[in-house]
Amino acid sequence: MTTLTKELIQSWANDPAAPVALHLKQKLTSVECIDKDDRCIIYPPTYADIGYNIDTLSDGKKVALVDSVGSQANRMEPLFKSSSDKREDWLVPQIQIALGKDTKETKATRLSLLDLAHRGADAVVQSSGPLAKDVRAAFAKLRETGDAGPLCAIAPTSLLFGVWDSRGSSSEKRPRLIRSVIRAWDVEVLHAAAQFNSVWKELDEKQRKELQDEAKKQKKKLSVKGFADAPATFRDTKAAQYVGGSPNPEARVLGGVLAKGGIERSVTLNLVALRGLQGCDADESKALRSYLLSLALIAATAEMDLFLREGCHLRYTGDDKWFSVPRRGASVEVNLATKEAAATFTKAAKEGANHFRAKWPKEMDYTFDVAEAKKLLAAKEEDEQPSE
Repeated sequence: MTTLTKELIQSWANDPAAPVALHLKQKLTSVECIDKDDRCIIYPPTYADIGYNIDTLSDGKKVALVDSVGSQANRMEPLFKSSSDKREDWLVPQIQIALGKDTKETKATRLSLLDLAHRGADAVVQSSGPLAKDVRAAFAKLRETGDAGPLCAIAPTSLLFGVWDSRGSSSEKRPRLIRSVIRAWDVEVLHAAAQFNSVWKELDEKQRKELQDEAKKQKKKLSVKGFADAPATFRDTKAAQYVGGSPNPEARVLGGVLAKGGIERSVTLNLVALRGLQGCDADESKALRSYLLSLALIAATAEMDLFLREGCHLRYTGDDKWFSVPRRGASVEVNLATKEAAATFTKAAKEGANHFRAKWPKEMDYTFDVAEAKKLLAAKEEDEQPSE
C-alpha cells in the first residue's frame, strides 16, 4: 500500500506521468440496519414528473440515485467554512454576501460564498458590486489566458467542485476536480398510503354548509385547508391512477426503496483535469495544483453526516479503500484514510493557503445589489448564456 507524503501530493498534482485519478468506493447503509441481514429501506430524492430517479439495467435490475453529483458537491463545499476570525486560520477565503442592509433592529441575512449553488458564477455573486467586478475579471483571465490564479485567489472551491460562468460574459466552464455520487443497487420500489381524518365529522350541518359554500366561492378544496378527510394514495403525476381497474404503481405515493444490492458512494478525484490548470507561470501552476489537490483530499476523505433527507439517514460501513488509477495496468491502494494522511494533506492545504493569502480580496463582506440583479434580468436574449 502506498503511503501518502507531501512529495507524493506534489507528484500527483504536477507530474504528467502520475496516475490519472484517485478513486474510492464507499459502502453505506441505513442507520436502521443494525444486523447484516436487516432489510435496508431508504427514501431517494423525488423529481418532478418522474418521482424517484431509477434506471433499469439490461439484466432487469434497478439502480436508484440517492444523492446526485451536484448535491454531493453542495454538501462538501461548506466543510471549508471557518469559525475563526483570523485569516491565517482559513484554508479558503471566507466571503460573505449580505442580502440587505443592517438596521438598528435587525441584521441582514448573510450568505457564505461556500453555500451558493453555482459558486463564483452564482447570480448573487454577479449582483454584488466589487465582488462581481473581481469575479468577472478572474473568469475573463481564465478564458483569455488560461490563468486560473485570480479565480483561485477569490473562490478556489469553484475550481474544486466545478463552475460555469453561464450568467457572465466569459461563458468559461471548468470540470469538477472531485466528483461524488451515491446510488442504491438492485432496488425494489415501495409505496405508501395515508389517510388524514379532519374535524369534519364533528361539525354540525350548518357549519359544514357554510364551509362548503365558502370553499366553492373561493374555488378551493376543503381538504387542502384541513377541513375535510383526505386520503393520500396517489401522487400528483401525469400517469393514470388506475390501469385495468387496478391501482397504477406509477401513480402511487412513493414509500422508499428496498436496496437489496447495497448502497454505494463513488468518489473520484480527476488528476488529469487538475494538471490541466495553469497559473501565471510554472511555479504558480505547481502551487495552484498542489493547493487544490490538498483541498480535494480534505473534502473527499471527510466523514460527513449522511442525513440526506427524511427517511434517508445513512452511515458508513467497513474500511475506506482508496486507489490510485494509472493510465494502464492495475490500480494501487493508497493510504488516505488515516490520521497521518489527513495531517499530511491538511498541512499541504495550509501551505497552499499561505501562498495565495496575499492575493485574497482585502474585503470579505459584500452586499447584494438589486440594481445589478435587474441588469442581469434586463440582459438581451442574445447576450444571455444557457442555464446549467
